[in-house]
Amino acid sequence: MIAHLAAALSLLVPAAPAVTAAGLPLPGTGGMTYQERKGDPVRLSAYGLGTKRTYLRSATGNSFTWEKSLSEVSVSPGGTLTAGVPVAYRSGYDALQVTDRATGRITTIRTVKKPLTASYASWSRDAKRVALTVEQKVRGAWQVLGFTVVDVAARRARTVRVAGLSRKAGFWWSPDGNLVSRHGAGLRVYRPSDGKVLRTLAGAGLPTGPEDAYSPSGRRLATWCPARFKEQLCLVDPATGAIARRVAARPEAVFGWWDESHLIAVTAHGRAYRLAVIDFSGKVTRVLAGVPAATWRADLWLSFARTRAKTS
Repeated sequence: MIAHLAAALSLLVPAAPAVTAAGLPLPGTGGMTYQERKGDPVRLSAYGLGTKRTYLRSATGNSFTWEKSLSEVSVSPGGTLTAGVPVAYRSGYDALQVTDRATGRITTIRTVKKPLTASYASWSRDAKRVALTVEQKVRGAWQVLGFTVVDVAARRARTVRVAGLSRKAGFWWSPDGNLVSRHGAGLRVYRPSDGKVLRTLAGAGLPTGPEDAYSPSGRRLATWCPARFKEQLCLVDPATGAIARRVAARPEAVFGWWDESHLIAVTAHGRAYRLAVIDFSGKVTRVLAGVPAATWRADLWLSFARTRAKTS
């Protein structure tokens, strides 16, 4: 699935009109309705079905538009920019399309040359850079080769190849401005300038997804528990790689953190699924949307933006 600092950083998005009691309809999802409330710490900003349909929420409203030219899109911390990956190469190159939400101005930045692809955009928490995972098809299967870092202000992209990566590796930002990817049964932290390995969190479990797996404060990291535990979801101390807590829940997917003590997850519910907020005991504390089984099978992904500054 597609679909990533210092305590002083703000991750605010502009205020939007309150959603009606009936909820926020999500076009193209087979009838999903998102239940948003005033004061929620995150805001659903984009979603999609694989790379075939990508929907972006209006900057200050509650409507979603099908972005037909993009395979994915995400809103920056602060809400002023979007980063989208076009569905096709342009003049033999993949690219990142950065849009200023206030003016509508689009800047297209070349990333990698065909047949490479650069996708799964991850914003740094200061909204200055976007990391992309670089892949190439090898004998019919996609292989991750490294990453591309886009300097948004400079409109410049730099690609770094990294040896020995898993086919399912993916790069996303840590709160302190480094890059993280899966490595073996754990994680590895890389320097974004040259791909140098800074540290390895062996046995910490695999990342829960390309979405930001760090809590708002950066003090916890969500992973899929190593096989030695019966629990599926683990919370890791990023400084040491030690598993600080195991969560008694078996979600189908995790789409980041709701707040410092809750996660956003998709869980099985009857013959379908639901998007929900879960606490560290695994209890569902709020249902955000029902998810039809066919919609989930179509590779549903969701992207959230934080609506108020994180707590320290």
